[in-house]
Amino acid sequence: MNIHEAAAMAEAGDGGQWPQRVGSGPGFPPPGLHPLPLPPPRERPLLPPQLHGLVPRPRLRQPFTSRWGGRGDEEEKEEEEAERVASAETSLLNKLIRTSLVESSHHVEILQQDPSSPLFSVKTFEELPLKKELLKGVYMMGFNRPSKIQETALPIMLAYPPQNLIAQSQSGTGKTAAFILAMLSRVNAAEKYPQCLCLAPTYELALQIGDVLKAIGQFCADIEVTFAIRGNRVPRGAVLKEQIIIGTPGTMLDWCFKLRVIDFEKIHMFVLDEADIMMDTQGLSCQSTRIQRALPKSCQMLLFSATFKETVRAFASQIISDPIVIKLREEELTLSNIRQYFFVCKSLEEKYQALCNIYGSITIGQAMIFCQTRRNADWLAMAMSRDGHQVAILTAELLVAQRADVIQRFREGKEKVLIATNVCARGIDVQQVTIVVNFTLPTNQRSQPDFETYLHRIGRTGRFGKRGIAFSMVEEQNVALVRLIEKHFQTEIKQLNPDDMDELEKIEN
Repeated sequence: MNIHEAAAMAEAGDGGQWPQRVGSGPGFPPPGLHPLPLPPPRERPLLPPQLHGLVPRPRLRQPFTSRWGGRGDEEEKEEEEAERVASAETSLLNKLIRTSLVESSHHVEILQQDPSSPLFSVKTFEELPLKKELLKGVYMMGFNRPSKIQETALPIMLAYPPQNLIAQSQSGTGKTAAFILAMLSRVNAAEKYPQCLCLAPTYELALQIGDVLKAIGQFCADIEVTFAIRGNRVPRGAVLKEQIIIGTPGTMLDWCFKLRVIDFEKIHMFVLDEADIMMDTQGLSCQSTRIQRALPKSCQMLLFSATFKETVRAFASQIISDPIVIKLREEELTLSNIRQYFFVCKSLEEKYQALCNIYGSITIGQAMIFCQTRRNADWLAMAMSRDGHQVAILTAELLVAQRADVIQRFREGKEKVLIATNVCARGIDVQQVTIVVNFTLPTNQRSQPDFETYLHRIGRTGRFGKRGIAFSMVEEQNVALVRLIEKHFQTEIKQLNPDDMDELEKIEN
């Protein structure tokens, strides 16, 4: 159940309009968000309704001009810059496209712990001290058993006396559901005042957390949530009755210190999600720290991060005292089961002909093709569509929710080709992807190979234990980049003649 549906149930007879108090007070929804009628169940989109109705950035279409070797061109540099997607957008995209939990074979590492605090893990949700209403919500969400991070983190978060926790885990492993279960468990539903604060780095991520909370807590009738986000205004000194407040650091800071609508002494739990993104965004870490320092020492502190860089560690240790630290390693991509080839092409048209020859020589389930710029992606999509291919295109000009919808259609096989810029080099797991094509090699601002992007691009094939194939199209002057990639990954990338159909046909054998 999403925010709109849960709110509509709570506000019987509202005629489908926004209730005054999903967020608190007048002025909600925020400007620019409007409730839309839900489509029939079969057509209901993946994207959360709070992201509908937002208008994408205007698109400027210009004639395509091929500029091989024109890496110094200011216009192309600006375009590539626009394709560098903010980490907060990437995190939200990963949350939206996960239809199930990421399965990990890695064990949870306990990096630091209080020796007087016995640690244990659970294999079922019934082993945890969860109310029956929460168990029902968990099963309605489709969680049959705890994920790896939940097995270890939930017993810590639900323990008495409360334990402080720092947890590192990649997107899609169930960490959001874990801290939501902890918040809903700590709340005293009979007490009508704020008891839990949850911070997220962006407006959209805060609303996404609220969506998950509404779904898991749909049977907890007496627990309410409000959002400290832009556009949700509360008068100074207002009395809030919602037990859980989810928001962004700046607005939460205003509610706490300017408007004084939160009594710090009554806050039992403080959750800081996406700490690594907080660190990358100017001002957010300072605002979060100021809120945290005003909380009582008895308040339970939970910090979550997808990565655990040194800056995140320093930030975490600065604001959380005596924590237990647990870590679930990210999936390690490998090139061992991916065969890599490259073609030397003189022009854009030769690259496209090489792509056509690949399609004429080997059996392809679904393909992902990566371009460095939007203009290349647009041109290629039009060319392939003209030749009868079912093509989807994914670029940074799309809203996050629109990207999620494109990815879902690709997963369902409605399109067989996904043409993308770096906007989705990570996080897309589609079993039917048999080949990945670098229509342009990924490079950094110094025109050197972007090794990490190359790894994540071709890592979209060879998934689930299957063998994959990756092709790269390069200009003569960029063959040296291929050699640098070979040296970096200690792998072989074999050169093929794009016009030798017999050689291409042998690839499948």
